[in-house]
Amino acid sequence: MKHTWRWFGPIDKVSVQDAAQAGAQGIVSSLHHVPTGTAWPEAEISRRQDEIRAGGLAWDIVESIPISEDIKSGTGDWKAHVAAWQETLRRLKSAGIETVCYNFMPVLDWTRTDLRWTTKHGARTMRFDLVDFVAFDIHVLKRPGAAENYEPALVEKARRRFSEMTEAEITSISKNVGAGLPGSADVYSLDELRGHLQRYSGMDAAKLQARLFDFLAEVAPVADELGMRLCAHGDDPPWPLLGLPRILSTLEHYQAMLAAVDLPANGVTFCTGSLGARAANDLPEMIRTLAPRIHFLHLRNVRREDTTTPCAFYEDEHLEGNTDMVAVVAAVLEEERRRKAEGRADHQIPMRPDHGQEILDDLTRGAQPGYPAIGRLKGLAELRGIERALSHATHGMK
Repeated sequence: MKHTWRWFGPIDKVSVQDAAQAGAQGIVSSLHHVPTGTAWPEAEISRRQDEIRAGGLAWDIVESIPISEDIKSGTGDWKAHVAAWQETLRRLKSAGIETVCYNFMPVLDWTRTDLRWTTKHGARTMRFDLVDFVAFDIHVLKRPGAAENYEPALVEKARRRFSEMTEAEITSISKNVGAGLPGSADVYSLDELRGHLQRYSGMDAAKLQARLFDFLAEVAPVADELGMRLCAHGDDPPWPLLGLPRILSTLEHYQAMLAAVDLPANGVTFCTGSLGARAANDLPEMIRTLAPRIHFLHLRNVRREDTTTPCAFYEDEHLEGNTDMVAVVAAVLEEERRRKAEGRADHQIPMRPDHGQEILDDLTRGAQPGYPAIGRLKGLAELRGIERALSHATHGMK
């Protein structure tokens, strides 16, 4: 695997040099300041590359070119936004960048109720509390018909939880749920969130899936012609939220996406954290099934607090949680050997240690939630150790 590191640009409290010292071999970044729906200026792409080179690494992967709500909903200026997305691909290729991660989650990206929850040993991590979320949906957001989406016992737990919430807690959960893309300064107010949800009124999973397939039919051929790789990130968490459908939560979802636009460029960002929050997902088996089209890996671990779907969960240490990370890395290395034997130029699959707990000096650094320096360094070191051990000649896997 090629070990990469997400960097949010000059505003990031963790520098590119920090990433290099942690053992990263490349950088994953995006131009969060460029308005969604517009083509990325060549000068801004070049500037970001120079900023990364100054820290001793190169910009290997884009995460993400945002996909506008117009595209996802098929409204407004969606055609112009698709054209801008295509043009951004061309400009990235001209700059030597060939891999682009994206997601197709409507309105919200990853969703958590607590961005800095304290673990039993004092680390801070992100958490999704299902009861808190339902309390927010029904009693704070007051989404029409929200209670009908949940089991009566859960609705009652949420009622009791909301009755105990302070104003500060209500404000905090509203801000956390309404947060935009990682790295973005956008935070939806309650009214803005309600407006965005209204845009998807009447859209079920089949319609949203059709929008994804239509989008890929436009952009994947461009990427394929350019020799680029597009990789779809899974839903996080992998179940419907706020009445919004989810379409990249299971193996069957991904298989349908790959079959709909069957081109090498149309691929997968395999995120063990997002997919791992759904108990029924067998991650090593999913990797073996999707392997030829996995273009990027996010390796992190979550601890599910029960076996239901949906459920409460938190971001655990990389080798803890419910996912067998050794089995995951073994499946990835098996695919890399297969690709190398085939002579594929992309036999080395890039990965990044996704998220991480805030530990030690992270607790005072104030980095982007989920993206601390030392917590990710620890995760990368652990993952590198698994990879090195499984690749060692004494195991016959080198």
